[in-house]
Amino acid sequence: MLIFWEKRLVFLATPKAGSTAIEAALEALANVAVQRPAALKHTNLAHYRGHIEPWLQAMAGEGFTTVALMREPIDWLRSWYRFRLRDDMDDPDHAMTGVSFADFAQAYAGHEDREIGSQSGFLTRDGDRVDRIFRYEDIEAFTHFLEDRLDCAISLPRVNVPPAVDVSLDEPQETRLRQVMERDVALYDSL
Repeated sequence: MLIFWEKRLVFLATPKAGSTAIEAALEALANVAVQRPAALKHTNLAHYRGHIEPWLQAMAGEGFTTVALMREPIDWLRSWYRFRLRDDMDDPDHAMTGVSFADFAQAYAGHEDREIGSQSGFLTRDGDRVDRIFRYEDIEAFTHFLEDRLDCAISLPRVNVPPAVDVSLDEPQETRLRQVMERDVALYDSL
């Protein structure tokens, strides 16, 4: 999470949606940069609205605009899979050893992996949503928004890049996954 005090802007760092690159590029411009622990770095809208926003508004006397990125839902899950693989690929006892993306997606669809959550759960709360959500796949629009808002040129580094692996699904698997991720798909389609 990055807070730009003078610009009244807060970047909420959606997990697996380019937050590390954004933070690397903008940390020096932010008045507050929360990068650790992950629970604070990835403060979701509900926690922001419940805890951080009231404090910021009380201190500033006005509201802040929230902004975040959202990745195409299946691609977002692929990024989680790659991230989990990367944790320790050389360890034969690694929890992901022998787990295909199809297996990983099936476990997610069966709600067996509750640590991952959902993007809609991160970006929305009871009918409320982040003020400005940009598609990760259109990072250029997000960068232009930030350049206009922060009044500076921004170049995003390529960091935290996961390994290239097979992340294919057959059509029935992808259809099932899209059904399970319907809230994410609907939110993404609305952007």
